[in-house]
Amino acid sequence: MDHTAGFAAWRDAFSAQALQAGIQPRTVREVLGQAQWQPRVVELDRAQPEFTRTPWAYLDSAVSPQRIAQGQAKLAEHSATLEATAARYGVPATVITAIWGMESNYGSNFGTFRTVDALSTLAYEGRRRAWAQAELLAALRIVDQGDIAADRMLGSWAGAMGHTQFLPSVFLAYAVDADGDGHRDIWGSIPDVTASTAHFLARSGWQAGEPWGVEVQLPASFDHARADPSVRQTTAQWDAEGVRGIDGQALPTLASASIVTPAGARGPAFLVGGNFRVILRYNNSVNYALGVALLARQIGGGGPVVAAWPRDLAPLSRQQLQELQEALNRKGFAAGTPDGVMGPATRAGLRGYQRSIGVVADGYPTVELLERLTARQ
Repeated sequence: MDHTAGFAAWRDAFSAQALQAGIQPRTVREVLGQAQWQPRVVELDRAQPEFTRTPWAYLDSAVSPQRIAQGQAKLAEHSATLEATAARYGVPATVITAIWGMESNYGSNFGTFRTVDALSTLAYEGRRRAWAQAELLAALRIVDQGDIAADRMLGSWAGAMGHTQFLPSVFLAYAVDADGDGHRDIWGSIPDVTASTAHFLARSGWQAGEPWGVEVQLPASFDHARADPSVRQTTAQWDAEGVRGIDGQALPTLASASIVTPAGARGPAFLVGGNFRVILRYNNSVNYALGVALLARQIGGGGPVVAAWPRDLAPLSRQQLQELQEALNRKGFAAGTPDGVMGPATRAGLRGYQRSIGVVADGYPTVELLERLTARQ
């Protein structure tokens, strides 16, 4: 289907909205008016991976030896800038560097799509129209303000921009002109990149001097249903329950800490605090936040995860996860809408089923549990 004519009509109609929103006529004419339909953006937006990645597969890639070594090299290369940023915002240089590595592999891959093209395509295509229109207006405001020329405003197909992948609305709220040249440039200025990233984290609640968390060993009697980000208590309370540092060290003092077990009862466990939740504000995925935290630790010379991952467990496909959700719902264990995505409702339903059959209720989906759920009675 050729969307050229429809896109052009949408662009003309949205131009009127942009003018009403206060975007300068020249920007509307020369930037929005020249926006191009990008069918590849729609393909990528609709694409869903057949298999969900296991936590260990994700972290093998996110915290690879090469990425750790590159991070250490970047930390050394930009040490003065990173240390100045850390002193200004209270966010460790290693954490800023790790986010840089996670988001764009230290600037080697922050995307080649013109942001205005990508967001115009998403706004026209319609699946996330209201969101895309709001971000498109924000992108046009950035051009209006003179921070970056539209042809240099490059990023991912989803509209995230520059070295640390800020959406336009996030840029407007948090980007910083740290080098004092009058432009907030997260594409070409490393001082601006690092300061903008740290400013976002600081404004999101980062507590200077507090660790993100630590790998722990859980007591044999631990109720794995409580290994959930929503269950929060002090370090002293977890300690009283028998939670210990993985190598016997004292737990860090955290006022509001949770236990997370990304691979269920058979995998590593982590005690995480408020700064871990701040990383989740950047990307609301426990695997992502753990990737940043572990990458930062190893860039700074710390060690890898100690406990073994259950690498013998095969990942479930999206179709298998949907079948698991449907089976849980049929048996009265509410798992939410069957969509092939493991969310809190599905995890809670799976834990209920696990309790009913007398196994550890860790909410981690396995082929064995799926087979048991779907076996003919």
